[in-house]
Amino acid sequence: MSGTGTAGRPTVTTRIPARLDRLPWSRWHWMIVIGLGTVWILDGLEVTVVGNIASRLSEDGSGLAITDAQVTGVAAAFYVAGACSGALFFGWLTDRFGRKKLFLITLAVYLTATALTAVSFSAWWFFLFRFLTGFGIGGEYAAINSAIDELIPSRYRGRVDLIINGSFWLGAMAGSLLSVLALDTGIFPKDIGWRLTFALGVVLGLVIMLVRRHVPESPRWMVIHGHDRAAEELVAGVERRVRGETGRTLPPAEREITVHQRRSIGFGLIARTVFRSYPKRAVLGLALFIGQAFLYNAVTFGFGSILVKFFDVSSGATGYYFAVIAFCNFLGPLFLGRLFDTLGRRPMIAGTYLLSGTLLFGTAGLFGAGVLTAVTMTACWCVVLFFASAGASSAYLTVSEIFPMETRAMAIAFFYAVGTAAGGITGPLVFADLTQNGVVGDTVAAFCIGASLMVAGGLVALFFAVAAEQRSLESIATPLSARKEDA
Repeated sequence: MSGTGTAGRPTVTTRIPARLDRLPWSRWHWMIVIGLGTVWILDGLEVTVVGNIASRLSEDGSGLAITDAQVTGVAAAFYVAGACSGALFFGWLTDRFGRKKLFLITLAVYLTATALTAVSFSAWWFFLFRFLTGFGIGGEYAAINSAIDELIPSRYRGRVDLIINGSFWLGAMAGSLLSVLALDTGIFPKDIGWRLTFALGVVLGLVIMLVRRHVPESPRWMVIHGHDRAAEELVAGVERRVRGETGRTLPPAEREITVHQRRSIGFGLIARTVFRSYPKRAVLGLALFIGQAFLYNAVTFGFGSILVKFFDVSSGATGYYFAVIAFCNFLGPLFLGRLFDTLGRRPMIAGTYLLSGTLLFGTAGLFGAGVLTAVTMTACWCVVLFFASAGASSAYLTVSEIFPMETRAMAIAFFYAVGTAAGGITGPLVFADLTQNGVVGDTVAAFCIGASLMVAGGLVALFFAVAAEQRSLESIATPLSARKEDA
């Protein structure tokens, strides 16, 4: 049903959000998960590879005149700065031009930049294309998280989002094991092996591109931006496919919403919506992102160097240790994700942040006392990051579902960019500065900073987290385009 709305804008009444939310799980949803969610595997591969090859790049004969601290500090900061910039730039384009166009473009940017990183011949070239690789990955976050939340049924949204974000650690595990093989000078020369690790990212990205071509545009976005007939045809086709795959009769979609269609949303309206209409949610998003970004960017970029400097682990063997903690990181969202949909967002978000921060304080104390070995240090990190990874993944889930649909991609981009700039750029630089001198007390201080920010994020979540479990996106935050009666 359509007509003329406020200020001449056409209106449309639709049940499309309710129809998407009441779908049973099917192979169509698996296609969405594989086509979109695998970007986190690429990010995990990128971040971990650089951390693990840092010591090799700084060695004579690597083909690149660069220091260990430049790789784990400067290059890491360039990568994260690129991710922040890409998130903001592509986030705005995603809300304006749609999810599908942008998640294809951002993947193409990543592929090109990664390929050119592999042929680095000097430090400035390496820094430049680390920045551009991050630029593409940052854009992926905004486009992909928006599309996933708008296509996945509400009762599965929490666990699916957490597991998809947690798949970062599958990439991290692959990157760790790959670095062991690539850094083996008995197989590859010093100046070739590390280049092949980046080449793998290109190959994996091309495979993802083939699957992603079949992922549709978000029908929710299409309705608001004047493509309601195409959205109706798309959802009807999905319903036929799901009925055919599952053999189940779909329950009626009862809830409808009337929206005033519009082509774009201005930055001013986005800012007023996020900070004036939802100030507590804005504080929540910042606290969650800053805490997890500092902890994870510092650890992933610097863990290999800690093993080499403090425990005399060879640079070629650090990948084995990191593969173990990467696996434990993935287990966190995998086993805890369902609880975010059943026990609820608030207790699980607050609990994972508080518990991981407390455990990290304990790890810092043991490290400072000198009672840890490379193996027991890795075991401590496994326990800490089992909970921290679920909490970190919930940060992306939170900001992607608690703001109105028209601002979703930009909200994800903003909180990712600000939180990651504060924690993800500062984290690697501070962590590299505190760990490169080999002073135990400085490294303990770095651990305690990360732990403090995680605990702070947990306390904010305890008071401000939104009970979004099993609720439609429209009931959590009414679209700006919705008719006043539906708000």
